Amino acid sequence: MKGELSVGKERNQKILLARRPQGMPVPEDFEWVEEEIPQPSSGEVLVKTLYLSVDPYMRGRMNDQKSYVPPYRINEVITGGVVGEVIASESKLFEEGDIVLGNYGWQKFAVAAEDELTKVNPDLAPVSTALGVLGMPGLTAYVGLMEIGQPKEGETVVVSGAAGAVGMTVGQIAKIKGCRVVGIAGSEAKVEFLKNELGFDAAINYKKTDSIREELTKACPDGVDIYFDNVGGSISDAVLSLLNHQARIPLCGQISLYNLEKPDIGPRIQPQLLIKSALMKGFIVSDYADKFDEALKQLAEWVNAGRLKYKENIVEGFENTVDAFLGLFRGENLGKQIVKV
Repeated sequence: MKGELSVGKERNQKILLARRPQGMPVPEDFEWVEEEIPQPSSGEVLVKTLYLSVDPYMRGRMNDQKSYVPPYRINEVITGGVVGEVIASESKLFEEGDIVLGNYGWQKFAVAAEDELTKVNPDLAPVSTALGVLGMPGLTAYVGLMEIGQPKEGETVVVSGAAGAVGMTVGQIAKIKGCRVVGIAGSEAKVEFLKNELGFDAAINYKKTDSIREELTKACPDGVDIYFDNVGGSISDAVLSLLNHQARIPLCGQISLYNLEKPDIGPRIQPQLLIKSALMKGFIVSDYADKFDEALKQLAEWVNAGRLKYKENIVEGFENTVDAFLGLFRGENLGKQIVKV
Protein backbone atom coordinates (compact mmCIF):
# COMPACT_ATOMS: atom_id res chain seq x y z
CA MET A 1 0.00 0.00 0.00
CA LYS A 2 1.55 3.30 -1.05
CA GLY A 3 0.31 5.68 1.60
CA GLU A 4 -3.02 7.40 2.14
CA LEU A 5 -4.15 10.17 -0.15
CA SER A 6 -6.07 13.24 0.89
CA VAL A 7 -9.73 13.22 -0.01
CA GLY A 8 -10.49 15.94 -2.52
CA LYS A 9 -13.70 16.71 -4.36
CA GLU A 10 -11.83 17.42 -7.58
CA ARG A 11 -9.79 14.21 -7.65
CA ASN A 12 -10.69 10.58 -8.14
CA GLN A 13 -9.29 7.80 -5.97
CA LYS A 14 -8.89 4.17 -7.00
CA ILE A 15 -7.65 0.96 -5.42
CA LEU A 16 -5.60 -1.25 -7.72
CA LEU A 17 -4.27 -4.79 -7.40
CA ALA A 18 -0.54 -4.20 -6.91
CA ARG A 19 0.52 -7.86 -6.80
CA ARG A 20 -1.04 -11.29 -6.52
CA PRO A 21 -1.56 -12.35 -2.88
CA GLN A 22 0.10 -15.42 -1.42
CA GLY A 23 -2.39 -16.92 1.01
CA MET A 24 -4.32 -14.32 2.97
CA PRO A 25 -4.06 -10.92 1.23
CA VAL A 26 -2.18 -8.14 3.02
CA PRO A 27 -2.45 -4.35 2.56
CA GLU A 28 0.73 -4.30 0.47
CA ASP A 29 -1.08 -6.29 -2.23
CA PHE A 30 -3.09 -3.14 -3.04
CA GLU A 31 -2.21 0.34 -4.24
CA TRP A 32 -4.07 3.65 -3.88
CA VAL A 33 -3.86 6.05 -6.81
CA GLU A 34 -5.27 9.53 -7.37
CA GLU A 35 -6.13 11.10 -10.71
CA GLU A 36 -8.35 13.61 -12.45
CA ILE A 37 -12.06 12.83 -12.44
CA PRO A 38 -12.92 11.41 -15.89
CA GLN A 39 -15.54 13.04 -18.12
CA PRO A 40 -18.28 11.19 -20.01
CA SER A 41 -18.55 11.04 -23.79
CA SER A 42 -21.64 10.34 -25.88
CA GLY A 43 -23.66 7.45 -24.44
CA GLU A 44 -21.82 7.58 -21.13
CA VAL A 45 -22.43 8.93 -17.63
CA LEU A 46 -20.22 10.01 -14.76
CA VAL A 47 -21.13 8.20 -11.55
CA LYS A 48 -20.17 9.11 -8.01
CA THR A 49 -19.87 6.03 -5.82
CA LEU A 50 -22.18 5.87 -2.80
CA TYR A 51 -21.70 2.25 -1.73
CA LEU A 52 -19.34 -0.44 -2.95
CA SER A 53 -19.34 -4.15 -2.40
CA VAL A 54 -16.62 -6.41 -1.03
CA ASP A 55 -17.23 -10.11 -1.68
CA PRO A 56 -15.40 -13.41 -1.05
CA TYR A 57 -15.31 -14.28 -4.77
CA MET A 58 -12.96 -11.33 -5.32
CA ARG A 59 -10.18 -13.29 -3.63
CA GLY A 60 -10.29 -15.93 -6.36
CA ARG A 61 -10.01 -13.29 -9.06
CA MET A 62 -6.75 -12.08 -7.51
CA ASN A 63 -5.10 -15.37 -8.52
CA ASP A 64 -3.71 -15.81 -12.02
CA GLN A 65 -5.77 -18.86 -12.90
CA LYS A 66 -8.62 -19.79 -15.18
CA SER A 67 -12.07 -19.47 -13.64
CA TYR A 68 -15.61 -18.47 -14.56
CA VAL A 69 -14.44 -14.86 -14.92
CA PRO A 70 -11.00 -13.56 -15.94
CA PRO A 71 -8.57 -12.77 -13.11
CA TYR A 72 -7.94 -9.19 -12.08
CA ARG A 73 -4.99 -7.66 -13.84
CA ILE A 74 -2.06 -6.19 -11.98
CA ASN A 75 -2.22 -2.38 -11.70
CA GLU A 76 -5.92 -2.28 -12.59
CA VAL A 77 -8.94 -1.37 -10.46
CA ILE A 78 -10.55 -4.10 -8.34
CA THR A 79 -13.95 -4.39 -10.03
CA GLY A 80 -17.15 -5.28 -8.22
CA GLY A 81 -20.67 -4.14 -7.53
CA VAL A 82 -21.28 -0.44 -6.88
CA VAL A 83 -24.29 1.77 -6.21
CA GLY A 84 -23.75 5.35 -7.27
CA GLU A 85 -25.37 8.61 -8.28
CA VAL A 86 -25.23 10.01 -11.81
CA ILE A 87 -23.65 13.46 -11.57
CA ALA A 88 -23.14 14.12 -15.29
CA SER A 89 -24.84 12.47 -18.25
CA GLU A 90 -24.26 12.28 -21.98
CA SER A 91 -26.91 9.55 -22.24
CA LYS A 92 -30.59 9.73 -23.12
CA LEU A 93 -31.28 6.88 -20.70
CA PHE A 94 -29.95 8.51 -17.53
CA GLU A 95 -30.11 11.96 -16.00
CA GLU A 96 -28.35 13.67 -13.14
CA GLY A 97 -29.57 12.39 -9.78
CA ASP A 98 -30.41 8.87 -10.98
CA ILE A 99 -29.25 6.10 -8.63
CA VAL A 100 -27.61 3.27 -10.55
CA LEU A 101 -26.06 -0.14 -10.06
CA GLY A 102 -22.84 -0.93 -11.91
CA ASN A 103 -19.70 -3.04 -11.76
CA TYR A 104 -16.92 -0.47 -11.92
CA GLY A 105 -15.48 -1.34 -8.54
CA TRP A 106 -13.24 0.26 -5.97
CA GLN A 107 -13.09 3.89 -7.06
CA LYS A 108 -14.85 7.08 -6.02
CA PHE A 109 -15.88 8.19 -9.53
CA ALA A 110 -16.23 6.32 -12.79
CA VAL A 111 -17.39 6.86 -16.34
CA ALA A 112 -19.71 4.06 -17.43
CA ALA A 113 -21.46 3.27 -20.69
CA GLU A 114 -25.23 3.47 -20.52
CA ASP A 115 -25.59 -0.26 -21.22
CA GLU A 116 -23.38 -1.10 -18.22
CA LEU A 117 -25.75 0.40 -15.63
CA THR A 118 -29.14 -0.41 -14.15
CA LYS A 119 -31.40 2.09 -12.44
CA VAL A 120 -32.08 1.51 -8.74
CA ASN A 121 -35.49 2.47 -7.38
CA PRO A 122 -34.83 4.29 -4.07
CA ASP A 123 -38.52 3.96 -3.15
CA LEU A 124 -38.38 0.15 -3.18
CA ALA A 125 -35.86 -0.25 -0.35
CA PRO A 126 -32.66 1.42 0.84
CA VAL A 127 -30.38 1.67 -2.21
CA SER A 128 -27.63 -0.32 -0.49
CA THR A 129 -29.85 -3.42 -0.76
CA ALA A 130 -29.05 -3.46 -4.49
CA LEU A 131 -25.70 -4.88 -3.38
CA GLY A 132 -27.27 -7.34 -0.95
CA VAL A 133 -30.67 -8.88 -0.50
CA LEU A 134 -32.04 -7.24 -3.67
CA GLY A 135 -28.81 -7.70 -5.59
CA MET A 136 -26.28 -10.38 -6.40
CA PRO A 137 -26.30 -12.11 -2.97
CA GLY A 138 -30.10 -12.25 -2.85
CA LEU A 139 -30.29 -13.56 -6.41
CA THR A 140 -27.60 -16.13 -5.63
CA ALA A 141 -29.56 -17.39 -2.63
CA TYR A 142 -32.84 -17.52 -4.54
CA VAL A 143 -31.71 -19.29 -7.70
CA GLY A 144 -29.35 -21.65 -5.89
CA LEU A 145 -32.00 -22.82 -3.45
CA MET A 146 -35.01 -22.77 -5.73
CA GLU A 147 -33.46 -24.07 -8.96
CA ILE A 148 -30.99 -26.61 -7.55
CA GLY A 149 -32.20 -27.23 -4.00
CA GLN A 150 -35.91 -27.33 -4.95
CA PRO A 151 -37.08 -27.24 -1.32
CA LYS A 152 -40.18 -29.14 -0.26
CA GLU A 153 -42.21 -28.65 2.89
CA GLY A 154 -40.91 -30.66 5.84
CA GLU A 155 -37.40 -31.17 4.45
CA THR A 156 -34.24 -30.35 6.40
CA VAL A 157 -31.99 -27.66 4.94
CA VAL A 158 -28.47 -27.02 6.25
CA VAL A 159 -26.72 -23.75 5.34
CA SER A 160 -23.02 -23.12 5.95
CA GLY A 161 -21.82 -19.54 6.13
CA ALA A 162 -25.34 -18.96 7.36
CA ALA A 163 -24.74 -15.48 8.81
CA GLY A 164 -23.44 -14.09 5.53
CA ALA A 165 -25.55 -12.21 3.00
CA VAL A 166 -26.27 -15.30 0.90
CA GLY A 167 -26.61 -17.77 3.77
CA MET A 168 -29.13 -15.82 5.84
CA THR A 169 -31.29 -15.28 2.76
CA VAL A 170 -31.17 -18.97 1.85
CA GLY A 171 -32.27 -19.97 5.35
CA GLN A 172 -35.19 -17.57 5.41
CA ILE A 173 -36.44 -18.62 1.98
CA ALA A 174 -36.25 -22.24 3.12
CA LYS A 175 -38.36 -21.34 6.17
CA ILE A 176 -40.89 -19.60 3.92
CA LYS A 177 -41.08 -22.85 1.96
CA GLY A 178 -41.85 -24.82 5.13
CA CYS A 179 -38.47 -26.46 5.75
CA ARG A 180 -36.55 -27.16 8.93
CA VAL A 181 -33.45 -24.97 8.73
CA VAL A 182 -30.09 -25.45 10.45
CA GLY A 183 -27.41 -22.79 10.11
CA ILE A 184 -23.66 -23.05 10.67
CA ALA A 185 -21.78 -19.88 11.66
CA GLY A 186 -18.64 -18.77 13.49
CA SER A 187 -19.70 -16.92 16.64
CA GLU A 188 -22.26 -17.06 19.43
CA ALA A 189 -23.65 -13.68 18.37
CA LYS A 190 -24.25 -14.98 14.86
CA VAL A 191 -25.85 -18.17 16.15
CA GLU A 192 -28.22 -16.21 18.37
CA PHE A 193 -29.09 -13.87 15.50
CA LEU A 194 -29.95 -16.78 13.22
CA LYS A 195 -32.22 -18.38 15.81
CA ASN A 196 -33.79 -15.37 17.49
CA GLU A 197 -34.02 -12.85 14.66
CA LEU A 198 -34.31 -14.98 11.53
CA GLY A 199 -36.19 -17.99 12.89
CA PHE A 200 -33.70 -20.74 12.10
CA ASP A 201 -34.69 -23.95 13.89
CA ALA A 202 -31.13 -24.56 15.05
CA ALA A 203 -27.71 -23.01 14.62
CA ILE A 204 -24.22 -24.30 15.35
CA ASN A 205 -21.07 -22.34 16.20
CA TYR A 206 -18.44 -24.44 14.45
CA LYS A 207 -15.66 -22.69 16.39
CA LYS A 208 -17.05 -23.81 19.76
CA THR A 209 -17.74 -27.49 19.15
CA ASP A 210 -15.41 -30.46 19.45
CA SER A 211 -17.39 -32.37 16.81
CA ILE A 212 -19.37 -30.57 14.16
CA ARG A 213 -20.72 -33.92 12.97
CA GLU A 214 -22.17 -34.74 16.41
CA GLU A 215 -23.79 -31.31 16.64
CA LEU A 216 -25.26 -31.70 13.16
CA THR A 217 -26.59 -35.17 13.98
CA LYS A 218 -28.47 -33.70 16.96
CA ALA A 219 -29.76 -30.76 14.93
CA CYS A 220 -30.79 -32.93 11.96
CA PRO A 221 -32.41 -36.05 13.47
CA ASP A 222 -34.02 -36.87 10.12
CA GLY A 223 -30.87 -36.32 8.08
CA VAL A 224 -30.15 -33.62 5.51
CA ASP A 225 -32.20 -33.13 2.36
CA ILE A 226 -30.57 -29.92 1.08
CA TYR A 227 -27.11 -28.62 1.89
CA PHE A 228 -26.38 -25.09 0.67
CA ASP A 229 -22.60 -25.07 0.68
CA ASN A 230 -20.87 -21.70 1.08
CA VAL A 231 -17.68 -22.79 2.85
CA GLY A 232 -16.36 -26.23 1.85
CA GLY A 233 -13.64 -27.90 3.92
CA SER A 234 -14.21 -30.01 7.02
CA ILE A 235 -17.62 -28.45 7.70
CA SER A 236 -18.93 -29.69 4.38
CA ASP A 237 -17.35 -33.11 4.96
CA ALA A 238 -19.45 -33.40 8.13
CA VAL A 239 -22.69 -32.33 6.46
CA LEU A 240 -22.23 -34.65 3.49
CA SER A 241 -22.00 -37.65 5.83
CA LEU A 242 -25.63 -37.03 6.86
CA LEU A 243 -27.25 -36.79 3.43
CA ASN A 244 -30.61 -38.38 2.80
CA HIS A 245 -31.65 -40.27 -0.33
CA GLN A 246 -31.85 -37.90 -3.30
CA ALA A 247 -30.41 -34.98 -1.36
CA ARG A 248 -29.50 -31.84 -3.30
CA ILE A 249 -26.37 -29.74 -2.76
CA PRO A 250 -26.18 -26.27 -4.34
CA LEU A 251 -22.44 -25.56 -4.37
CA CYS A 252 -22.17 -21.80 -4.02
CA GLY A 253 -18.83 -20.99 -2.37
CA GLN A 254 -15.73 -22.44 -0.71
CA ILE A 255 -14.53 -19.58 1.47
CA SER A 256 -12.59 -21.87 3.81
CA LEU A 257 -10.27 -22.72 0.90
CA TYR A 258 -9.75 -19.37 -0.82
CA ASN A 259 -6.57 -18.39 1.02
CA LEU A 260 -4.89 -21.79 1.09
CA GLU A 261 -1.43 -21.83 -0.47
CA LYS A 262 -1.57 -25.57 -1.23
CA PRO A 263 -4.45 -27.64 -2.65
CA ASP A 264 -6.87 -28.93 -0.06
CA ILE A 265 -7.01 -32.70 0.44
CA GLY A 266 -10.15 -34.19 1.92
CA PRO A 267 -12.47 -37.20 1.80
CA ARG A 268 -13.64 -38.50 -1.56
CA ILE A 269 -17.28 -37.51 -1.78
CA GLN A 270 -18.31 -39.59 -4.80
CA PRO A 271 -19.34 -42.66 -2.76
CA GLN A 272 -21.70 -40.54 -0.65
CA LEU A 273 -23.27 -39.01 -3.74
CA LEU A 274 -23.59 -42.43 -5.36
CA ILE A 275 -25.15 -44.40 -2.53
CA LYS A 276 -27.53 -41.56 -1.66
CA SER A 277 -28.46 -40.80 -5.30
CA ALA A 278 -27.57 -37.21 -4.37
CA LEU A 279 -27.06 -34.23 -6.65
CA MET A 280 -24.22 -31.74 -6.16
CA LYS A 281 -24.22 -28.87 -8.62
CA GLY A 282 -21.87 -25.93 -8.68
CA PHE A 283 -23.36 -22.71 -9.99
CA ILE A 284 -22.65 -19.08 -10.69
CA VAL A 285 -25.55 -16.68 -10.28
CA SER A 286 -25.25 -15.51 -13.90
CA ASP A 287 -26.10 -19.05 -15.03
CA TYR A 288 -29.68 -18.19 -14.14
CA ALA A 289 -29.95 -14.69 -15.60
CA ASP A 290 -33.29 -15.60 -17.17
CA LYS A 291 -34.71 -16.01 -13.64
CA PHE A 292 -33.56 -12.61 -12.31
CA ASP A 293 -36.77 -10.65 -12.92
CA GLU A 294 -38.88 -13.32 -11.26
CA ALA A 295 -36.44 -13.62 -8.36
CA LEU A 296 -36.14 -9.88 -7.69
CA LYS A 297 -39.90 -9.46 -7.77
CA GLN A 298 -40.36 -12.23 -5.21
CA LEU A 299 -37.47 -11.09 -3.00
CA ALA A 300 -38.81 -7.52 -2.93
CA GLU A 301 -42.29 -8.75 -2.01
CA TRP A 302 -40.90 -10.78 0.88
CA VAL A 303 -38.72 -7.91 2.10
CA ASN A 304 -41.56 -5.40 2.01
CA ALA A 305 -43.90 -7.84 3.75
CA GLY A 306 -41.38 -8.37 6.55
CA ARG A 307 -40.98 -12.07 5.73
CA LEU A 308 -37.39 -11.72 4.54
CA LYS A 309 -35.06 -9.80 6.83
CA TYR A 310 -31.60 -8.63 5.92
CA LYS A 311 -28.54 -7.37 7.71
CA GLU A 312 -25.88 -5.03 6.38
CA ASN A 313 -22.47 -4.52 7.91
CA ILE A 314 -21.66 -1.04 6.60
CA VAL A 315 -18.04 0.09 6.91
CA GLU A 316 -17.69 3.87 6.74
CA GLY A 317 -15.05 5.42 4.49
CA PHE A 318 -13.42 4.57 1.17
CA GLU A 319 -10.06 4.40 2.94
CA ASN A 320 -11.31 1.32 4.83
CA THR A 321 -12.22 -0.69 1.72
CA VAL A 322 -9.29 -3.11 1.87
CA ASP A 323 -9.77 -3.76 5.58
CA ALA A 324 -13.48 -4.37 4.98
CA PHE A 325 -12.55 -6.93 2.33
CA LEU A 326 -10.06 -8.69 4.61
CA GLY A 327 -12.69 -8.69 7.36
CA LEU A 328 -14.71 -11.18 5.31
CA PHE A 329 -12.03 -13.79 5.94
CA ARG A 330 -11.77 -12.90 9.62
CA GLY A 331 -15.50 -13.55 10.00
CA GLU A 332 -16.24 -9.97 11.08
CA ASN A 333 -19.37 -9.42 9.01
CA LEU A 334 -22.91 -10.26 9.97
CA GLY A 335 -24.81 -10.06 6.69
CA LYS A 336 -23.67 -8.16 3.63
CA GLN A 337 -20.32 -6.37 3.91
CA ILE A 338 -20.61 -2.93 2.27
CA VAL A 339 -18.40 0.14 2.22
CA LYS A 340 -20.15 3.51 2.42
CA VAL A 341 -17.89 5.80 0.45
